Amino acid sequence: MSQVKEFNEYRSMMNEKMASHGHKNLNRFFNLDTNAYKPGALDVKTKELLGLVSSMVLRCDDCIRYHIETCFQTGVTKDELFDLFMVANLVGGSICIPHTRRALEFWEVLEEESHD
Repeated sequence: MSQVKEFNEYRSMMNEKMASHGHKNLNRFFNLDTNAYKPGALDVKTKELLGLVSSMVLRCDDCIRYHIETCFQTGVTKDELFDLFMVANLVGGSICIPHTRRALEFWEVLEEESHD
């Protein structure tokens, strides 16, 4: 199974488990997160780029994978991605380099799968 499919299936399964518990505030938080990335004064692509750079600075690999995929889907180019990597590493420091490697690896899997 591809790492993209495995990541998305696991994420969906666990999100459903958490939502089914019925914790009102946790569900509201998930809803807030979903709605924050909808078009507004900023377009979706810009919001996803912001989400990705923030996730890299915070060093959250799950968040990075999520935003890498949504950036890919919104038409972010590889050149834009590398500019983003520079900003993330500048702001977050060299501790972000391993996350940059994994982000690029996930992007390359997305590229490969889009050509299949």
